[in-house]
Amino acid sequence: MPNIFQGNPSASSGCKFAIVVSRFNQSVTSGLLNGAVETLKEHGVPDEQIDVFWVPGAFEIPTVAARLAAAGRYAAILCLGAVIRGETSHDRHINRAVSLALSRIGLRYGLPVLFGVLTCDTLEQALARSGKATATADKNHSSSPKGNKGVDCALAALEMANLLTKLPDKQ
Repeated sequence: MPNIFQGNPSASSGCKFAIVVSRFNQSVTSGLLNGAVETLKEHGVPDEQIDVFWVPGAFEIPTVAARLAAAGRYAAILCLGAVIRGETSHDRHINRAVSLALSRIGLRYGLPVLFGVLTCDTLEQALARSGKATATADKNHSSSPKGNKGVDCALAALEMANLLTKLPDKQ
């Protein structure tokens, strides 16, 4: 049997988590934030170990995430936002820039930088993914509830932070 490594969605003692959240589309992002914070707390992360940073829009998320990653104080950085398609292609440019930047930050610092930015066609879709604070159900079934992507993001952050403690040290 091979050695298998995986993280558990539980908080390690002293782990701090940063949440960078966009103020643009706040009717959506506040739901994502609430879902993420409640999930972290339910899994043993005390309030004082959760820092929330508000930014104007999704495009500004990577700038703050990079600064936080460089500081080395956090076990994971959750990035929450909502970019909703409009009449132009603006949303696609924002989504691509943000997703690429966040993945680069995570790789550069060896830190979980979670992409909790909704990329929806409509406000209704975004609200469906930021409301009731439950994890997303099975995506393979169209009748499954959408859940709250902030919850999913927090669970992934907990699991990744835990998994990284089990990996060999950086060289």
